[in-house]
Amino acid sequence: MPIVPSLLDTDLYKFTMWQAMLHRHPQTQAEYRFACRNATAYPLAELIDDVNAELDHLCSLRFAKDELEYLGQLRYIKSDFVDFLRLFQFQRDFIRVQATPEGGLSIEAHGPQVHVMGFEIHVLAIVNELYFRRLAQPDTLAEGRRRLQAKIAQLQTLASGPVLAHPFELSDFGLRRRFSAAWQHEVVSTLTAQAAQWFKGTSSVLLAKQLGIAPLGTMAHEYMQSYQSLGVRLRDFQKSALEDWVQEYRGDLGIALTDTVGMRAFLADFDLYFAKLFDGLRHDSGDPFAWGEQAIAHYRELRINPHTKRLVFSDGLNLDKALALWRHFAPHIQLGFGIGTNLTNDLGLQPLNIVMKLVRANGQPVAKISDTPGKTLCDDETYLAYLRQVFDIADPETTTT
Repeated sequence: MPIVPSLLDTDLYKFTMWQAMLHRHPQTQAEYRFACRNATAYPLAELIDDVNAELDHLCSLRFAKDELEYLGQLRYIKSDFVDFLRLFQFQRDFIRVQATPEGGLSIEAHGPQVHVMGFEIHVLAIVNELYFRRLAQPDTLAEGRRRLQAKIAQLQTLASGPVLAHPFELSDFGLRRRFSAAWQHEVVSTLTAQAAQWFKGTSSVLLAKQLGIAPLGTMAHEYMQSYQSLGVRLRDFQKSALEDWVQEYRGDLGIALTDTVGMRAFLADFDLYFAKLFDGLRHDSGDPFAWGEQAIAHYRELRINPHTKRLVFSDGLNLDKALALWRHFAPHIQLGFGIGTNLTNDLGLQPLNIVMKLVRANGQPVAKISDTPGKTLCDDETYLAYLRQVFDIADPETTTT
């Protein structure tokens, strides 16, 4: 059975970013590149033939009628975008897979951004599932079920715990690093059945459709990064991206991602105008407690009541960390927690830390300068240095204490 059964088997924010780019910058050319950030149990290059076969299948898929109808029922998805998807098919010529000299995988997608940006989540799901098929043991799923039930029991203790100003709300953000599609379905359906008071939805559009729960997501770094190449003054790329998002969605999908060039630089652009228009902010790097305090202080400085806004945490969370953040911040602001790997790949095996990121757009480099050392991504040191200069961001490798 193919790993990707449907083109809906991807994260919601792929569709929301896709629509925004199609409407505003359909001519953008882009390059996406796969990377594995941790050591692997065996060389990923051994998966090349299987990865290629799965990509061949992916490129044969089209959106089914009922899938298009489902997307069309989401009030922020426009009818012309659904018409585009009705004709859409991934092009095999736009993506290639090779072995690296070190025995790793090199996967690159090049082409019009509206034709290649969708590869990312599918590629990561494919590599993950192929990798873990070789590592799974007879008791792997049993261990996964034991750990899942422990999480559910931990959630259920909240029913008799203290009542804070804002409830604990958990979502599945684990498609890209899941153990398998079948396991993600089991995890999400189990949480939906046994922990509905706290479990609020999934980033997977296919699972949301199948299980009748909410699809969740807004934007990722690639959307913000793209604006570094779109002809606006580099210093203004964040404001331009946020303004286009507001005009596209006009009140829907109002969670802004803060760490494309760091929280400090983001807040300098996130003025009263944007702070009122967006519902809240998403954390994806750096100390989450410090980040949350910065966000609340920023809202208060703008004389916005933090209780009317939401912070979404999604950086490497497990349930213990999410609950600690909830207890800290729930008296002050609305909260959401997106857990990925620790929901869909917590079976006793060492997860892969893999990404597939935008590295160039319109022939020039783009970059993310993360608040977490090691997550900064750029293949052009000159451009990275220039971006740091424009936003007055110190290089951690040259900063001394």
